[in-house]
Amino acid sequence: MKIIAHVRTGFPEKFGIPRQSGLVEAARGRVIFVPEYRSVEAVRGLDEFSHIWLLWQFSVSHRDNWTATVRPPRLGGKKRVGVFASRSPFRPNDIGLSCVRLERVEYDDALGPVLCVAGVDLLDGTPVYDIKPYIPLTDCRPEATEGYTEETKQHELNVIFPEDLLRIYPESEREAAVGILAQDPRPAYVMDPERTYGVSYAGFDIKFRVEEDVLTVCDVIPLAER
Repeated sequence: MKIIAHVRTGFPEKFGIPRQSGLVEAARGRVIFVPEYRSVEAVRGLDEFSHIWLLWQFSVSHRDNWTATVRPPRLGGKKRVGVFASRSPFRPNDIGLSCVRLERVEYDDALGPVLCVAGVDLLDGTPVYDIKPYIPLTDCRPEATEGYTEETKQHELNVIFPEDLLRIYPESEREAAVGILAQDPRPAYVMDPERTYGVSYAGFDIKFRVEEDVLTVCDVIPLAER
């Protein structure tokens, strides 16, 4: 398959990325086409849709082999399920699928059409294979049932982000930063209230601790100084 675009986001590393698209609506990104596909005609009519599907590659999780079962992090990293019953990046073909909100289409003299999206769960620089419009009539299935995700989907933390530290972030990124922390970026198998964790987002490293269901931010450090 051909790479048609790359997504630019505030996530320089995998740790801390929301586990699914749409969980943190304030997390934004830009889909920038590679030169061959910088065509205004190719996106004609796309701005009439509120959401789009991105078909992309787990570019930093590639493996030459695969296993039939995986350990979903939200199940504590111990329970195994079939790889095709998961969204693990470690699969026979390292392909991901995300539904994101299309905020607008910008037109740049050098880059051509650029898609500004929200609710991203993508590493900065992620390669994109395809883009399709989200169609509610067929893509939305209200009667759908779910398996083990039923018991994990409501997991969120209460976030204490001291105002003096929150102000270090640009105002446009503050809501996303809080939302990312609320999703509990810790490995599910590590629950040490004395441990200090760090998650990188939008040019800063956020240091935090978690006790029970409360996450407290300890420091915000520019990535250049880390």
